[in-house]
Amino acid sequence: MVDYSKWKNIEISDDEDETHPNIDTPSLFRWRHQARVERMEEQQREQQKLLAKKQEAEQKARELKGKLEKKEGNLDELKKSLEELEREQNRVRKQEEELRKKEKMQPWNVDTISKDGFQKTVINKSAINKKEDLTEDQKELNLKEFIKKYEKVMKEYGMMRKYEDSKKFLRDNHYLVCEDTANYLVIWCIELEMQDKHELMAHVAHQCICMQYILDIAKQLDVDPRACLESFFQRIQVAEPEYKNQFLAEIEAFKERIRKRAQEKIQKAIEEQEEEERKARLGPGGLDPVEVFESLPKELQTCFETRDIAMLQEVMSKLPEEEARYHLKRCIDSGMWVPDGKKGVLDMPPEESADGEGAEPIYVSVPEGEQQPEKK
Repeated sequence: MVDYSKWKNIEISDDEDETHPNIDTPSLFRWRHQARVERMEEQQREQQKLLAKKQEAEQKARELKGKLEKKEGNLDELKKSLEELEREQNRVRKQEEELRKKEKMQPWNVDTISKDGFQKTVINKSAINKKEDLTEDQKELNLKEFIKKYEKVMKEYGMMRKYEDSKKFLRDNHYLVCEDTANYLVIWCIELEMQDKHELMAHVAHQCICMQYILDIAKQLDVDPRACLESFFQRIQVAEPEYKNQFLAEIEAFKERIRKRAQEKIQKAIEEQEEEERKARLGPGGLDPVEVFESLPKELQTCFETRDIAMLQEVMSKLPEEEARYHLKRCIDSGMWVPDGKKGVLDMPPEESADGEGAEPIYVSVPEGEQQPEKK
C-alpha cells in the first residue's frame, strides 16, 4: 500500500493563510520564501563542511596507517594519533546522521517537492524554421493569410504594456511567437506613423523589438523561438544596465527606421497621386497641359491666362513661323486649344485652306471642364 502520510506536511510560502489587513501579504510570502531559501543554503554549507572534514580525516588516517606499516617514526605517537582520528571520524559520522534526520523531518516545499527528471532537452530541428525553403511569393502569401487569421490577436499583444502580461499572453497564444508576427508589427508601426499616431507607434515598436529579440535568440541557439520565451522575459525584467541600454537603443533605432520608411511611403504615394492626375489631364496628343504651359514664352502664357484670342493671334504673328507652329501644336496635343474643324487645321498651309481664301486656321480656347471648341 502506498504511504500518503509524507504529503501531509508541505511548507508553502504563498499559501492562503489569513493575514492582518495591515500586513502586505505578497511581501510576507516573499520573506517566508527568502527565509526558507537561506535555511536550505545554510544546511548545504554544513553538509559541505562535514564532507570536507570526513575527506581530510580519511586522508590523514591512510597516511598514519602507511607509516605504521612501514614502522616510520614513533610508533606509540602514531597509534595515539590514529585513535584520535578514528574518534574524529566517528563524530563526523554522527553529525552526518543528525543532519540527515533533521533534513528528513523538515516539511517539503516548492523548492524540494520535485526534481528534474531529465537534464537534457531534445529538439526536433527539422521542425524549426520550415519557412526558410519558401519562395518570396509564398512567404508573402503566408503572411497575408496569417494576418487575416490572427490580426486581432496580434494587435492585442501590440497594445500590452507589462512584461508579465506579454509573457503570459504569448505563452497562451504560442503561435504568435514567429517571424510573421514581427513582420506584421513592423507594417502596423509604419501605418501608425503615416497616420501621425507617434506615441502609439512608439509603444508597438517596443513590443515588436521584444518579439525580434526572442527570434534572434532562437536563431543564435538554433531552437524553436517558443523555447526562448521564458528566458528573454526573465532577463529583460532583471536586466543589467548595459543590456537594458542596448535594448532601449535598439528600440530608438527601430523607431527612426520606421519614421524614415513612413516618409518614403508618403512621398511615393504623393508621387503616384501626382502621376495619376498628370495622366488624367493629358491632352489628345499625350502632352501634359501644365508642362506645356510652363514651357511657353511669357507672352503666350499671358494669352492663355487671360483667354484673349486676339492677343494670341497678335503674339503669334510676331513669332517666327516655325516657332509659332511648334507652340500651337503642343497646345493642341495637350488639349489647351482645339482647332475649329470647319475653318481648317493647324498644319494646313494658308494656300490649302478649306475655304480657298488663304486664311489662317482659327483656334479657340477650351473652357475649363469642357473638351469641345466654342462655336463661333
